[in-house]
Amino acid sequence: MTHSITPQAATAAGTSPLLEVEDLAVWFPITEGVVFERHTGDVRAVDGVSFSIRRGETLGLVGESGCGKSTTGRAIVRLYKPTRGAIRIDGTDLAGLEGVELRNMRRRMQMVFQDPYASLDPRMNVASIVAEPLEIHGVGTGSERRERVGELLSTVGLDPSHAVRYPHEFSGGQRQRIGVARALALQPDLIVADEPVSALDVSIQAQIINLLGRLQDSFGLTYLFIAHDLSVVRHVSDRIAVMYLGRIVELATAKELHDRPLHPYTVALLSAIPIPDPVREVSRRRIILQGDVPSPVNPPSGCHFHTRCWLRERLGNPEQCVAEAPMPRDLAAGHQVACHFAEKTDGSAEQVLSIGRPVPSASTAPVAPPPTTAGA
Repeated sequence: MTHSITPQAATAAGTSPLLEVEDLAVWFPITEGVVFERHTGDVRAVDGVSFSIRRGETLGLVGESGCGKSTTGRAIVRLYKPTRGAIRIDGTDLAGLEGVELRNMRRRMQMVFQDPYASLDPRMNVASIVAEPLEIHGVGTGSERRERVGELLSTVGLDPSHAVRYPHEFSGGQRQRIGVARALALQPDLIVADEPVSALDVSIQAQIINLLGRLQDSFGLTYLFIAHDLSVVRHVSDRIAVMYLGRIVELATAKELHDRPLHPYTVALLSAIPIPDPVREVSRRRIILQGDVPSPVNPPSGCHFHTRCWLRERLGNPEQCVAEAPMPRDLAAGHQVACHFAEKTDGSAEQVLSIGRPVPSASTAPVAPPPTTAGA
């Protein structure tokens, strides 16, 4: 039985999803011993995740560090082999593919990695880095590949004459543009962007985000955009999935999720977003989650979030949360939540103020410790 968000049907009539992920699990084995290894447990990095993405859509995937976002993205492009579940692109399941079949399907999906300093080979110049996917898949002649490299560099805003340079000669933003050019080389349908701007300065972040938007409009790309900055995700995403300890707990349109969050974890995440208004920022209330994220080696029974839930004792049924994992439910059109008492959560400031754990105003009480959600 899966306790994940069920795959979403396409909202546009007659439009089928490009990507369908169903009950995806990625467990990493824990072993002891050197000569005789013994399997002692598993790290359940992803534990039953389901969603779909329509062609041309951007799905944002957010959550705290360690919740399984990057592992999900890497499993989709088959850098990790799934423990169970299905990953379908236009109906073809990638989970069981190997060898030539998998290589051929990889032309349709590429990845932009988080760290622009670690994701480029320092011993290769830019021309070799961008042309490598073309060489691996036998696309074009040598002269055609060189011409293609120049076109790709121009597309991402770089001077084609810089193709002879090496990664250390570029800034962080320029390196990320090189990574984007490499991802575009094979004209993929799907790009998994794994926190593509988190290692960049704010001004450079805006340039890369705008670049990704222009490329999507020009080439009809489909994005899985993984990030921890909720304000960035809201700006770039059509829909947002919120992940906690290997499971998706809420999935809705970007506007619906920010206007009416229904899962207590989503409410806590949104309350941690800074407000660019000093007066409102000082007086506003924030939810401070208690304790640390449980270990994925031994996750809590029932609802994974019940050990930190700020509403369980007030609005919910504590025994049910501990004993029974909540199944995803449609509480509105396109809005799914995995919570036993999501109907009682409206995400409003009034509810947070009256029921949640508000941080006292700075003028009347000492400063509270940083929220654990800030590093999501």
